[in-house]
Amino acid sequence: MKASNTLIATLREVPAEAVIASHQLMLRAGLIRKLGNGLFTYFPLGLRAFRKVENIVREEMDAVGALECKPSVVVPGELWRESGRWETMGAGMLRMKNRVDQELVVSPTAEEAFTALVRDELESYKQLPLTLYQINTKYRDEIRPRYGVMRGREFTMKDAYSFHTTAESLDETYLAMESAYKRIFKRLGLSVIPVSADSGAMGGSGSEEFMVESAVGDDTLILCPNCDYAANTEKAACAPDVALDKDGKPLVATELPIEKVPCPGVETIAQMEEFFKMSATQFIKVLIYKVHNCELDLRTAPGGQGFKREVEGGVPVYPVCFVAVAIRGDLDVNEAKLAASLKASEVELAEEADVIAYSGAPHGFVGPVGLTKLPLLADFSVMTQKEDGSFEAHLHDTVTGGGSADVDNIHVEPIRDFTPFITADVRTVVAGDKCPCCNSEFYSKKGNELGHIFKLGYKYSKSMNVTYLDENGKQQVPIMGCYGIGVDRALASIIEEHHDENGIIWPMSAAPYQVAIVPVKYDGQMKEVADSLYSQLQKRGVEVLLDDRNERPGVKFKDMDLIGIPLRIVVGDKTLPNVEVKLRSQKDAQLVAADAAAEEVAKLVQSELDRLRA
Repeated sequence: MKASNTLIATLREVPAEAVIASHQLMLRAGLIRKLGNGLFTYFPLGLRAFRKVENIVREEMDAVGALECKPSVVVPGELWRESGRWETMGAGMLRMKNRVDQELVVSPTAEEAFTALVRDELESYKQLPLTLYQINTKYRDEIRPRYGVMRGREFTMKDAYSFHTTAESLDETYLAMESAYKRIFKRLGLSVIPVSADSGAMGGSGSEEFMVESAVGDDTLILCPNCDYAANTEKAACAPDVALDKDGKPLVATELPIEKVPCPGVETIAQMEEFFKMSATQFIKVLIYKVHNCELDLRTAPGGQGFKREVEGGVPVYPVCFVAVAIRGDLDVNEAKLAASLKASEVELAEEADVIAYSGAPHGFVGPVGLTKLPLLADFSVMTQKEDGSFEAHLHDTVTGGGSADVDNIHVEPIRDFTPFITADVRTVVAGDKCPCCNSEFYSKKGNELGHIFKLGYKYSKSMNVTYLDENGKQQVPIMGCYGIGVDRALASIIEEHHDENGIIWPMSAAPYQVAIVPVKYDGQMKEVADSLYSQLQKRGVEVLLDDRNERPGVKFKDMDLIGIPLRIVVGDKTLPNVEVKLRSQKDAQLVAADAAAEEVAKLVQSELDRLRA
């Protein structure tokens, strides 16, 4: 391609709206332009790079036997009602109605569409396992779209969905996808960190995210320096730790009865430490949560029968219920873990009126003793339940809310004075906590998710009534997996990892063009040599951009550095019959005879591609 025949729309100034490197450089290099808030257009150079990413993803999906489809972006709302997610996806899902009043969804994700498609085609176990995928547009109505295409409202994702007769078959595909993802990110020149993750609104069990480190990342990664343990903070677990009193001694069980202590205005843990002259590890704080679409059976729990239970998508759920959570005073509740423990779509701290209605006390004075109107979940820091159903306390002689305003209880002994409906790990793990595998201290990093693989289980196949006939002619339900990659986010992440003060430094695999030929002046012998190199490289299959513009050399050089073409050939009258060959990632150029340059450059391009594939 000649520069005069394409659109080079570089900017010298950094747009004020862009705060991260990828957003700044994609705008400055003329790769994208903003059409609306969270809505971007790819210009020709940007689209070429986008297609490179897309094609690498496609090649690796095809290599593991996944079959590409292209469902519509607009999906009937009835499918989302079948799955039970019509309400649970919240305001981020764009709903609309057509002229005949049919409910429609602009797809934020594609589980429902693919499950419905397979349901209509699946008859026999002989058709399984089956993996289908799309590379398609999605829309999520983000409240605050930011960071350019890293977090836009409309975006492109690769989604794959697998259907199996057995969990073992699902495991095989899951591992194949994991390997494919590692190859994809290596080919893109990305340094990813695979971490254990929460499945969130997608549901299911086994889940792994592929993260890239980022100072403005949406996720916090918990990492062990001495073993392979890595997890998103929404999933991370840590080794149990022993609660100590203010003198550093383990807590000891008490036989003293509960005593109520007036403490007006002492609402926070810090205030309690000062008032009681005790360590926060000796307190139990109780928080009341409003829970949405809880699938956990609460009928035998205290207060559980007071909550309305309905069937949505073939699954019994509580559309709204309330749960109390007891946790050690120095720890925080991880709401993603809590939602997972309750098999809920979302949890949020209850409003003060609901807190008082269910506990008899305002926030800050809720205690675990005497709660009868709602189920109590205890974090493992408070107590754990053994296989035989008995409990083991990990705190003793504790201080808790007293169950009425401005009153706390002292000498509260877990098990003796209260037992929970269930116990679960719902603490937020932080840097400094100990690794459950090797007991080393964790450290943390910020990161962005590029890919996510799930074992969905039967969540969608059961709720949407997908069946097949097994070897004995009996009707069975397939087990499912789900595997996603954000194409736009991967593209932006390449730029985040590969840039300098002058612009983008594309890896050879994702660059809009592999080589830029820059004649100092597109005239005379310089033009002849540039045209000859252009023709020779094209014949060798090299993607080349010839800068034939009537611009000053400095402008051309700055543009090519900004756009980030990996390899540049400069044709100047002062160096002929040699030309300068320079990798964008290196500081110095080398002189190569013009008549040998095409072959030398083609070898360099192939060498870089081979390195990324190795």
